Amino acid sequence: MEEHNAMSSVPSGIPADPAALELETVCNAIPAAVERAGRSLEEQYYVRLAEEALGPKWPNGEPPAESRLLLDAAQGELDHLHQTAKALAQSYQSVVGLEDELGARIRDVRKSRDRKWYVPNPPANAGIDLEERRQNHFAQGINIYKILLVCIVGSFAGVVVEMMWAYARYGLIESRRGLVYGPFNLLYGAGAVFLTLALYKYRNKGRIWSFLGGFIVGSALEYACSWGQEALLGSRSWDYSSLPLNLNGRICFTYSVFWGLLGILWIKDLYPRMAKWILKIPNKVGKPLTWALTAFMIFNCIVSCVTVARWAERREGQSASNSFWEFVDERFPDERMERIFANMSFGD
Repeated sequence: MEEHNAMSSVPSGIPADPAALELETVCNAIPAAVERAGRSLEEQYYVRLAEEALGPKWPNGEPPAESRLLLDAAQGELDHLHQTAKALAQSYQSVVGLEDELGARIRDVRKSRDRKWYVPNPPANAGIDLEERRQNHFAQGINIYKILLVCIVGSFAGVVVEMMWAYARYGLIESRRGLVYGPFNLLYGAGAVFLTLALYKYRNKGRIWSFLGGFIVGSALEYACSWGQEALLGSRSWDYSSLPLNLNGRICFTYSVFWGLLGILWIKDLYPRMAKWILKIPNKVGKPLTWALTAFMIFNCIVSCVTVARWAERREGQSASNSFWEFVDERFPDERMERIFANMSFGD
């Protein structure tokens, strides 16, 4: 009767026996099995191998038949131990991975349900995954639509956050834009995309993986963007030469740590919030809207590259060579460019 009551208290759909109980039972038996194997090896080989070591030299360096049988049998035992150790190491890594993922999913569920009065906690990534599959959403998982929307939203959100940071730190509002039209900076958009691609498979795992992924991916991206801007446009938007542990002034340890922390914040907090809002876009609207926004961003990038290149030429005293460049000079004079790209420098 008591057993029946205990069984009936288990929620529907959840097995009465824990899924990991078999693993725990098997693993609890391993120490005793190892101890028995150790005693057996000692009895069968250790003394005999020691006696063989103290015996006469082998004729012509070749062990006699009896010694060869002993060594071959011991080598066979060694091969079995090697395979066993390899299997145990792989199993240990797999079990640690299961422990890490289940723990992360439990924390995400508790965090998502613990609503705060000042701001709702982010939804659990597992919940987002389930809802995307149920709706057969146009931006399900990591596809081209999700990537494009992540880039666009990240380009906008990064500028807003950096402007707020500059105001909190320096008490002034300064443009942190990277494009001529709208508060967008593709560095942040590209960072959001690369972080998403690198960390997506760790979205339901522990924070250490998110930190390491953000640290590596963010640093590599920042270095590549700095080098590319200087190579293509002859300008630099940031220089960390005055900070310790920097690499050619393009990246430094301090900001790499920030990238690691951003990796955790992104995949555990910001990405699921953004994915939840993307889920609200109907399939019929989502695809054309995404392509329209992408076309605007491409146009914006082209215009920005053209105007920055012409700005650099004007700084060198080069006059407009035709009516097109005269139009660019008229629409994007130095004063406007300085307001848009407040932190851009040309090496002077």
